[in-house]
Amino acid sequence: MTNFKKLFSVLLVGTVLLTSAVIVPKVSLTPEEKAAAISKEIDLAKADGKISKAELLKIASAVKGEKLTFKEKIALKIFGKKIGNKIIEATASTTSDGGKSQVIALILVVLVGGLGIHRFYLGYTWQGIVQLLTLGGCGIWALIDLIRIITGSLQPKDGQYETTL
Repeated sequence: MTNFKKLFSVLLVGTVLLTSAVIVPKVSLTPEEKAAAISKEIDLAKADGKISKAELLKIASAVKGEKLTFKEKIALKIFGKKIGNKIIEATASTTSDGGKSQVIALILVVLVGGLGIHRFYLGYTWQGIVQLLTLGGCGIWALIDLIRIITGSLQPKDGQYETTL
């Protein structure tokens, strides 16, 4: 009987030790490493212009620095498309993919200002259509835009000029 008790206690202790939770210390990343991981995941994801749910999950995990909870995964499933679109828009606005030039806008307003082509170039589509239909407000609106482009008060719709006068 004593051998049975010893065997039982050894098996019990062994089971407890083998099945107990092991505490794994968290590896904390520096902010630079975290930013590099996030930008790497975003660059990989936006290569095709869309972010899949799996890619979005990797990005969210990189941002958080650890695995996502069940609630966070559900939220990503529900709002994944909107979040992915916001990520694509945010990264597109921070990278300069051939920004607008003040010199080109000036040349356009001088040559074809009455047609409003400079407004299309600067991103103001509706104003460009109105200028096209009214021939630049009979030239007055084009003249005002010429002065505004020279002074720099007429900026591109999405931000600043990349190159200025």
